Amino acid sequence: MRKILFLINLIITTLCYSQQTVFEASKGLKTATYQETIAFYNALEKKFPSITVFEMDQTDSGFSLHLVVFDPQNKTQEKTSEAFSKYGRNLLLVNNGIHPGEPDGIDATMMLFRDFAENKIPTPKNTIIATIPIYNIGGALNRNSTSRTNQNGPDEYGFRGNARNYDLNRDFIKSDTKNERAFAKIFHWLNPDLFIDNHVSNGADYQYTLTHLFTQHDKLGGALGNYLHTSLMPQLEDSLHQKNWDITPYVNVFNQVPEIGFEQFMDSPRYSTGYTTLFNTLGMMVETHMLKPYKQRVEGTYELMKTFISIVEKDASEIKILRENAIEKYKVGSYYPLSWEVDSSKTSTLIFKGFEGKMIPSKITGADRLKYFRDKPFTKNVTYYNYFEAKDSVTIPSAYIIPKGYWNIIELLKLNGIKFSEIKNDSTIAAEVYRIKSFETVKNPFEGHYFHYKTEVTKNTENVLVKKGDILVKTQQSGVRYLLETLEPSAIDSFFNWNFFDAMLQQKEGFSPYVWEDMAEKFLSENPEIKKEFESKKRNEPDFSKNWYAQLDWIHKQSPYYEKSHLRYPIVRVGG
Repeated sequence: MRKILFLINLIITTLCYSQQTVFEASKGLKTATYQETIAFYNALEKKFPSITVFEMDQTDSGFSLHLVVFDPQNKTQEKTSEAFSKYGRNLLLVNNGIHPGEPDGIDATMMLFRDFAENKIPTPKNTIIATIPIYNIGGALNRNSTSRTNQNGPDEYGFRGNARNYDLNRDFIKSDTKNERAFAKIFHWLNPDLFIDNHVSNGADYQYTLTHLFTQHDKLGGALGNYLHTSLMPQLEDSLHQKNWDITPYVNVFNQVPEIGFEQFMDSPRYSTGYTTLFNTLGMMVETHMLKPYKQRVEGTYELMKTFISIVEKDASEIKILRENAIEKYKVGSYYPLSWEVDSSKTSTLIFKGFEGKMIPSKITGADRLKYFRDKPFTKNVTYYNYFEAKDSVTIPSAYIIPKGYWNIIELLKLNGIKFSEIKNDSTIAAEVYRIKSFETVKNPFEGHYFHYKTEVTKNTENVLVKKGDILVKTQQSGVRYLLETLEPSAIDSFFNWNFFDAMLQQKEGFSPYVWEDMAEKFLSENPEIKKEFESKKRNEPDFSKNWYAQLDWIHKQSPYYEKSHLRYPIVRVGG
């Protein structure tokens, strides 16, 4: 009888015993490997109907991206790959391991999902929680103990670059990796209302374990941006403060002390929260402090996510309405900002908890170096520049027309849920045509590209021949912001700036000077206004007057022989 009771008690104990993470078993010193992480979620799925694990598209590592969904109503298992119905609820997507050397979110989310499934913490009724357990699988498999030079634990961790050495948090527009393409499919399938991307900071020293990097509220714009700035962010800060988890905005400084003041980080669309903003998803990066013990960082990340969920659960109806109405802001003919600058006339004041820092002589280089003194903590008012204003803007056209030969662009539009149609017949239409006036290019490769910036264009209305099979993309759809940020050449993360159109920057046909000399002379004699401009240019520009080839080239560019495609942006705008 005693043996039977012992076995019954053993079975009950086993059934009730929480599934422990590697992090917990190691008392906060270790992080789970990729294999251990997926095995953990698979075991949860077998035990709890509220947990569903999906194996999605392949990444550069050769391994498939996983998606885990906690649905308290147990309806997720009914989903198909064709659609994801949220049954009227909001959905939070948590992304982990984009930089696997920053694994705090990997371990914190495992515990969070387990505790939700076991009803250890209040279960949300209006919110579905989904997570990508490890986004950068290739980096997670490349484990080491040295690449995070400044970080305090865990014992081992992954590497920042993915299987092809891309930083995935610079790839959300250019989509060079299979990882990002798999992410985009997940993102548009789920259509998340909220997004968290878990990171670890590597900047200044200060007292906080937790910092937040909400997407910039002016850029998010309208009522949605106002809610994030005046409601969601303050509620999160206040709630965590009451739980003795003080948090401050991401400390955006490098090799200088924070108390001199600092700017909010502007998350352009190459970054995860900048990308999710294009689809009116409320986004936030968590940035724990690298110098705090790993156990403390993970526990802080767990508490932050739990608190965030409780707030958005309470505000679920408001968030849903704000997202539904956000699209109304982007009508044809209205202005859309393409670049931003700090508005120094508006600032916030942070009650900042830091450590005294001084520039002292380096024992290595002899130059001044920054040193923080942890035995001298302080609380000071610090100026925070978290308001931005539009620097350049563009009117929203009714549509873009993309030549059918640009299949790479068309593929990315499909991937991002953009709707378009094919033009049925060859025709001539009036359209706005850009020409590239100027741009600068980085001198060193950046994430596989020689990125352009400071791009300026000229615009003219011309009669344009469009061909059967060319793509007509109307702007009045949910992806309007994605279209504007990628197809407008001057936008910071446009397809032009990411080198998708570099072939048009190279002149394909030229002239032989000994032949063109005679033709140019005849052309000038037949076009006196151009000849007058030419003579003036020689008189007023000494370098030009001394360069015979530049003179012939200038005349050639004014003539009908100059190729029309050179510096002509091939995507045209219609209406607006």
